[in-house]
Amino acid sequence: MMKLKLSILLSFICSSLVFSQDNPTNTTPANPEKKTLTALKIDQNVTIDGKLDEPFWNTAEKATDFIMFQPDNGKPELPEEKTIVRIAYDNEGIYVGAEMYQAKENLLKEITQRDNFGTSDHFGVFLNGYNDGQQDFRLIVSAAGTQMDCIATQETGEDYSWDAVWHSEVKQTDFGWIVEMKIPYAAIRFSSKDKQVWGLNLFREVRYKKQKYAWNKIDTNIGNILQQAGILNGIENIKPPIRLFFIPYASGYVNHNDEGTETTFKGGMDIKYGINDSFTLDAILVPDFGQTTFDNKILNLGPFEQQLNENRGFFTEGTDLFNKGSLFYSRRIGSEPSGDVTLGENEEVEKMPTTIDLLNALKISGRTSKGLGIGVLNAVTKETKATVVNTETGDRRSVVVEPLANYNVLVFDQRFRKNSSISFVNTNVMRDGSFKDANVSAVLFDLNTKANTYKLSGNFKYNHINDIEDKNGFNTNIYFAKTFGKYRFNGGANYVSKDYDINDLGINFTNNYHNTFANFSYRILNPTKLFNSFYLNANTSLEWQNDTGLVQNAWFSGSMNASNKRNDDFGIGIDLNPIITYDFYQPRTTGRYVYRPKSVGSYIYYSSNYNNPFAIDFNPYFYVYEQDKRNSYGFNLSPRYRFSDKFFLTYGLNIARDNDDKGYVDNTETDIIFANRNVTTIENSVGGKYGINSRMTFNLKVRYYWSYSEIKNYLTLLENGYYEPNTEYKENNNDNFKSWNYDLSYVWWFAPGSQVSVLYRNNATHYEQRLNKNIIDNLAHTLQNDLNHTFSVSVKYFIDYNKAKNWL
Repeated sequence: MMKLKLSILLSFICSSLVFSQDNPTNTTPANPEKKTLTALKIDQNVTIDGKLDEPFWNTAEKATDFIMFQPDNGKPELPEEKTIVRIAYDNEGIYVGAEMYQAKENLLKEITQRDNFGTSDHFGVFLNGYNDGQQDFRLIVSAAGTQMDCIATQETGEDYSWDAVWHSEVKQTDFGWIVEMKIPYAAIRFSSKDKQVWGLNLFREVRYKKQKYAWNKIDTNIGNILQQAGILNGIENIKPPIRLFFIPYASGYVNHNDEGTETTFKGGMDIKYGINDSFTLDAILVPDFGQTTFDNKILNLGPFEQQLNENRGFFTEGTDLFNKGSLFYSRRIGSEPSGDVTLGENEEVEKMPTTIDLLNALKISGRTSKGLGIGVLNAVTKETKATVVNTETGDRRSVVVEPLANYNVLVFDQRFRKNSSISFVNTNVMRDGSFKDANVSAVLFDLNTKANTYKLSGNFKYNHINDIEDKNGFNTNIYFAKTFGKYRFNGGANYVSKDYDINDLGINFTNNYHNTFANFSYRILNPTKLFNSFYLNANTSLEWQNDTGLVQNAWFSGSMNASNKRNDDFGIGIDLNPIITYDFYQPRTTGRYVYRPKSVGSYIYYSSNYNNPFAIDFNPYFYVYEQDKRNSYGFNLSPRYRFSDKFFLTYGLNIARDNDDKGYVDNTETDIIFANRNVTTIENSVGGKYGINSRMTFNLKVRYYWSYSEIKNYLTLLENGYYEPNTEYKENNNDNFKSWNYDLSYVWWFAPGSQVSVLYRNNATHYEQRLNKNIIDNLAHTLQNDLNHTFSVSVKYFIDYNKAKNWL
């Protein structure tokens, strides 16, 4: 068996190498000479108004001759759509003035919320204060004046949850439009050297043609875009001011439901302190997440928890370092209590908390001039208790279901050769008393050739759980990839031990397996007569359970994605599971498994050009299984209409149907019970926006989710993983789950970093085992089931110490 597995892995690698030979596009790309721009030192006040009327703008060096990188890579910009950019600096920050030439009738400028690109033209500045080709601070402005900012790395892509405080204004002119920006040094990171040399690229999107340009040429033949920046010189002997910022907030909530009306007020503060030029401390005191976006809860019939998005700003902003190794799942902090309640005679749980309050949190992150990144994140949650009542005597007692707990993440990330890194990550959870503690450590490496043509990466992760019975486990991975040219490939292997468990501060669903995987892809680098872009992709994976040697995953997938000359996107894909595999998680019992039949599925998608006022997305799919009458099908349909640059609405309909699905139901004293069932899901959503200006918007988000499972007959799981009919089991295990959410908000960024937010929210969640297949009746029943209404107002104000000290 081991020889077979090794031969499969070797065949993947050998076929990959053969596939890439004798192709003229696979020659190693040359490293083109980088463009340079010198920033102008100034000592005068600058008004950020989009006019560029200060005299120094006329003398500053120009960055010109932008080059297209999508879709027609390498094509120069047209003279009538040229771009001219100048950069200056003082001790407070850098200043950017950009002129974009374009016919007025072709300029698109939809007003959106921050970090939402919408249908607009854009200009951006990509800065790397260490010039190490590994992390950009990207600050972008739309033609409507909306700001977008992100941290970009090769490993994680663009992270738009990061928000900086900077200034920008735009103006439309006779020749096109202008952007003027001030980027305080506090918004970015750089070394403490007297003479600064930064990585710089400048970005422009000409939206009506869906063309993207860069000042320093980006060769899409090379996978690493961050390595292809130009150079910003001239910044010398700067003395940045103290980086100390206070963001106090106050909020009020009125909550009404069937139990009555409750009014609460909260206040607190975020603090940001620049320890030095490179490192920053972020602290949150008395946090308030009451206006956080709602979770899209679902009917979860599988063996694993639903993974939820993080919507709390503190845990999303600037956390790229802490995501190294995928060991940190921030929703663990403040999630449901981990402890159980032991009930005595005639006792029942009267009140069980669903969340844990966060007492405080802080993070320190930055990078030295030698490329060493250091990150520390710490959070403390309070002791949480459930209330138990004796139904005969009425006596009540409290039970600790989550003790005082400390969560910690520590990261060291050493970059070298401008495109490689070695990292150490540690996560630790310490709980008061007899509750379990957990510690996870990992070593990771990411090595790239000098020309960014090949990659070798891997990791080793080790966990220790201190509980009633201690557990130690590990996970190791090796990965190799060709990262340039039209033809690319990658492959690797993974081994995960039986006791690998990172779920106290991370999230991991499966363990006790080993696998091999490979990917092959082809793309065009320039448009053809039919396509602006065209991409073929093929993936395959084989996975074996460690104890039994049984195959628990074996699949192949292929896809084609393209964009036509009208800028409509479309694609098709196929998923193939060609052999019987075995699922060791559905039975919810150690050592037991259930077989999964062979299957084949396919999908298509179509997304029309969003530049048009009306656009539509459509994505149907189906799967067929080699088992009884089992199949799955469904579709996503989402039309959208842009009434004007201010007003926009979109509707989403998601319908899914699983026929003769085989799923776990119960575990009796003698048997594991499965069911043959039909599962239907219908999800409706509406999103809307009305933008008064680039800093003030009304936003609508509505979601009604309904899913039900109807039992056809029961089955007993046999020792060999197959089933036999069960006519003795009589419990009703039908499921009927509904979730309703309605958010209407008003957001006003009245100053950089300062915001007023007004939110009206109503929501309800209802679960029952009574089936009713009428969608309107179910909605009415849900809204009548203790609908919760919340009205809240929150104000936060950004205070710069350097200005505040003058107030005194």
